Amino acid sequence: MKELIEDFTKHIQHSIELNKNTTLTAFNKVFDNVLICGLGGSGIGATIIVQVVADNAKLPILVNKDYKIPQFVNENTLVIACSYSGNTEETLEMITQAEQKNATIACVTSGGKLAALAIEKKYNHILIPGGHPPRAAFGLAFPSLFKLLNYYGIINSDYSNEFNKAIELINENESLILVEAGAITEKLYKKIPVIYVESSYEGVAVRFRQQINENSKMLCWHHVIPEMNHNELVGWANKNEGLAVVIFRNEDDYYRNKKRIEVNKTVFEKYTSTVIEIHSKGNSKLERALYLIHLGDWISYLLAEKNGVDVVEVDVITYLKNELSKI
Repeated sequence: MKELIEDFTKHIQHSIELNKNTTLTAFNKVFDNVLICGLGGSGIGATIIVQVVADNAKLPILVNKDYKIPQFVNENTLVIACSYSGNTEETLEMITQAEQKNATIACVTSGGKLAALAIEKKYNHILIPGGHPPRAAFGLAFPSLFKLLNYYGIINSDYSNEFNKAIELINENESLILVEAGAITEKLYKKIPVIYVESSYEGVAVRFRQQINENSKMLCWHHVIPEMNHNELVGWANKNEGLAVVIFRNEDDYYRNKKRIEVNKTVFEKYTSTVIEIHSKGNSKLERALYLIHLGDWISYLLAEKNGVDVVEVDVITYLKNELSKI
């Protein structure tokens, strides 16, 4: 896992080159909406891309993480399936339903049943390198979603330039990222992280939460601002030094949310002495998101080391899949 995190920017660069060399078949359709299907490490890219392209997307883009697709899906819907293994049962069920609705289907995968289906039915698809834990293949799969959305005319760019700037930013700051990750790890050790972020960057918080769960083998939760100010903030009513607040902050956070964060901090500090602010770097939402994702991945890895756990092992998920296979 350490090597995979170190190769994060190499994965992004490889994906960009792969996308350039992937030939997609022509289409002749005007779409009304887009549905991206994917779960876990394969689905988090969809959650994040929706927020990154919010000011660019010409159509509504929704993300589905379930067995069933929404009723609105029809012949004018673009459905993108993202499953790293190609064998995610929920995603495969969603694609079967999308076929029944005559939706246009495209796929991002490394192989498995999804790749076989795409080849058999001549769906546009991008094959990415396999053999990694899905969560560690984020950099390989994420740019391909931009490629597909751009190809189908949903966004007006594949964001290659911004990806390249993010690569440069992260590479230039790698040593500083490691230092910051180490310092934050010390503060989070033996605590339950409570992650907060402005709603437009929620995908970044979800990614960090998932990495803490899978890599560090720890429970945590997240919420977004301003919504948490209407409910969860009231829950901060008892002293608990076992909790550690992590606040992701970004230059483009809405000014009123910046004020909310400052006020929230005064509340958190009454009930825990561990309140950590993590400031992103970058000149675009994509750069800032990728910077925070990489920093968060390092924190999850370093926490796994301190916890003395196998960062790659996900036996409980394997157990669940085995039990489901008996049905």
